[in-house]
Amino acid sequence: MIKILIIEDEEPLRENILALLEAEGFDAFGSENGRLGVQLAQEILPDLILCDVMMPELDGYGVLAHLRENPILAAVPFIFLTAKATKADLRQGMELGADDYLTKPFTRAELSRAIATRLKKQASTQQAYNTKANQATAAPSYVSYYDNLTNLPNRTLLQERLHELVQENYHQQIPILCIGLDRFHRISEIGTTVAESVLSLIAERLTACVADHDLLARFSNDQFAIVFTTITQKQDIADFAQIILDVLSRPLKVNQQELFITASIGISFYPNHSKDVEILLNQADLAMSQARKQGGNNHQFYTPQLQLVSLAPLSLETDLRYALEREEFEVLYQPQVDMRTGQIIGAEALLRWHHPERKLISPVEFIPIAEETGLIIPIGEWVLRTACTQTKFWHDGGFGFLNIAVNLSVYQFNQENIIQKICDILRETGLNPASLELELTEGSIVQNPEATRRIFSELKLRGIQISIDDFGTGYSSLSYLQQFSFDSLKIDKCFVRNITTDSKNAAITIAIIQMAHSLKLKVIAEGVETQAEQYFLSQYECDVMQGYLFSRPIPAKEGYQSKAGQFGAESVEVVNGKKLLCSVRDAHS
Repeated sequence: MIKILIIEDEEPLRENILALLEAEGFDAFGSENGRLGVQLAQEILPDLILCDVMMPELDGYGVLAHLRENPILAAVPFIFLTAKATKADLRQGMELGADDYLTKPFTRAELSRAIATRLKKQASTQQAYNTKANQATAAPSYVSYYDNLTNLPNRTLLQERLHELVQENYHQQIPILCIGLDRFHRISEIGTTVAESVLSLIAERLTACVADHDLLARFSNDQFAIVFTTITQKQDIADFAQIILDVLSRPLKVNQQELFITASIGISFYPNHSKDVEILLNQADLAMSQARKQGGNNHQFYTPQLQLVSLAPLSLETDLRYALEREEFEVLYQPQVDMRTGQIIGAEALLRWHHPERKLISPVEFIPIAEETGLIIPIGEWVLRTACTQTKFWHDGGFGFLNIAVNLSVYQFNQENIIQKICDILRETGLNPASLELELTEGSIVQNPEATRRIFSELKLRGIQISIDDFGTGYSSLSYLQQFSFDSLKIDKCFVRNITTDSKNAAITIAIIQMAHSLKLKVIAEGVETQAEQYFLSQYECDVMQGYLFSRPIPAKEGYQSKAGQFGAESVEVVNGKKLLCSVRDAHS
């Protein structure tokens, strides 16, 4: 059956056209605005499109421009519906590739005649194309050169076009940008449908940022690449990279829910860094990885020094497999401070890897490898056992009020015997279950809601506390906060950072605190680094804070001082005994 898409913001007219087309035997689809119309066209791949010219958000000209850029939809017949029919309007539409115009109001006969004419012409064109295609001895496959999700060029086509560009502009500087989505695995944990929707929306935003002569491609699963031909100077590229970061950090709406995601950008230059296309792409990718290591949401230029400190992932994986056996891991503890009393009430256990050659390796670098290889299971169990053992030691030293927060990976949480393993560790270490708080990301709990509710119920029966970690960076569905028995909600540091100067961060944080309190949840803010941030959060009654303002993550031997009678860090003045109480109370008041 022939599929026809109607994009019209006037509902009565849209419904009338749908009814007429269905009566004629067509499979008709309707969209109320241009933006949704473009999305629907990509989903159903219509045989013909009827589109109003004057619409809010994205007008008919914008819709046509988007569709003509899509190789799959570029040849679909397109008929404008308009109350305006001046020569200038007609010329603008025809230059974009419109096939016909229908001036409102039009009769049923006029509509049928216009559709029949376009479909007949399209059929003749398609027949001629098929004949020519059958005569060809070889033709490049679309799927070999384009990403089937975003319809952007893939890595293969990117390399070929970059080769051509280098040959055409041999002496001209050409910048290559590698754009990686930060912590995209957390979006993937929610489900394939959500992850694909996010990637499609990101592709649309990037497409809107680049000029026609620039090359945008989907580089890999969560990476995109841009090759610029219109901008060549380093400062201009830096400015443009920041624009991209700002555009991508705006909220995304998927299934009526808002998601937040940031990106890291790595930049290399032809011929400054290399004349080899593959090397240039790898250099941009390496610079992007460096941007991620620095917390993400920033851009980095490639330098030869990055190559010197890079280690092949396979080599790192090999070393990671022996790290536990060789006792190269260490658990650090970052104190958590109650803002009402100014006292340390607990700490978060944080894993660090002391590599024999590379020294300290960031969890951002090795945790994804541990998750991919399954090593996160034994490593996670070791962290939980170590943290519980240390906390019991502090309790026996007179600090029975201290709680310990331990991150639980989605892979650990999805184990069939996870409850038994947690209970075994608590029994072995002798730690009171009420002193343990398990931190879970949003992606960990949404894959199997029924199983999650059962696990939460059993953990709560044993007195174990549960916290939702990095709230706002994943799916952020309010329904999950209502469905599951959380004790606390942790605000991600990306919202705390610049909270006093960024009105968006401030508004989001205030809303999270108020919402959590209305649900009887304790609110913990991480990444608090300045007194201004602490004062702002205190104003809106954030319950607990942690961050460099109070203490860096410290080794266990620095966290317990029996002689001083305080839990603190001797090397960090602000958390050393009474100084902690004074400084926090003074700032709070």
